[in-house]
Amino acid sequence: MQLFLEPLYYEFFRHGLIAAVLVGALCGLVGVHVVLRGMSYVGHGLSHAAFGGAVVGFVLNFNFYIGAGVMGLFAALMINQLTKNRKIKSDAAIGIVTTAIFALGVAIISQQRNLNKSLEAALFGNILGITDNDLMIIGLVTAATIIIIFFSYRPLLFATFDQEAAQVFGIRTGALQLLFSLLLTLSVIVAMNIVGVTMIAAALIMPAMTARMLTDRFSMMQLFSVAIGVMIGAGGMFLSYFFNVSSGATIVLFGAMIFCFAVLIRHIREKIALQANFHRHGNLIHSHPLDSKLHNHDHAENTKKIDTH
Repeated sequence: MQLFLEPLYYEFFRHGLIAAVLVGALCGLVGVHVVLRGMSYVGHGLSHAAFGGAVVGFVLNFNFYIGAGVMGLFAALMINQLTKNRKIKSDAAIGIVTTAIFALGVAIISQQRNLNKSLEAALFGNILGITDNDLMIIGLVTAATIIIIFFSYRPLLFATFDQEAAQVFGIRTGALQLLFSLLLTLSVIVAMNIVGVTMIAAALIMPAMTARMLTDRFSMMQLFSVAIGVMIGAGGMFLSYFFNVSSGATIVLFGAMIFCFAVLIRHIREKIALQANFHRHGNLIHSHPLDSKLHNHDHAENTKKIDTH
């Protein structure tokens, strides 16, 4: 126990742990909608756009979060606008808009000939350098996102699975999409200092996909995803301390390990359910739907086959 509590004596670790837990919960919650909407690539793209905005903000002497936030939101709006008439698919729009903004940032850095510490942290992650101000911003974004998603639960659920039907029932899907884009952009920005631009997509997707392996219910998937995000963030922090490895990379690797474990659990459960649904009559191997109460079939001796219906 003393070994486990040892890292908590250090203030930088406590700050990093709180940030990892908050961002883990945030990414877990937002990631469910990202996964179910088929937007897995957008988190990666928005992180690149936000980095380009952070560079522009640095040159113009703006706050890191302001520069990243404005450019990230601009990218999200541009992507929505380009894909509105469905002539341009979302993956193409994301690739064009976000890489162009990221390239702008790289071009500015090449002119400046130096990389600010905050920009370096955004690119590679620097969770152990989290300040009280960073924690406050992360906490506000997390709390606001939880409240907004809670009160928009039904419209978001409806629009996630069937936007056209949601429009028929009077849900303003355009405004809802704009709201979700804002929440996603803010989530990406506060996660940049935790895992860095290159690994944000993993932080968003892994908790949600792990939860998807464990349940088919939307409400339970959200709860599982938040819990898994918290577990990945906290577990990754402690592992990074004990193994002396980059915190952001350890969080992502730990998340990948948890995902693989969830896939194994699902495979075992499906195999057990399949085997429980089979029975033998002599040499005839026979299966029935789980909800079947009555069945008729001929029992043929000395034959080996699988009969499913």
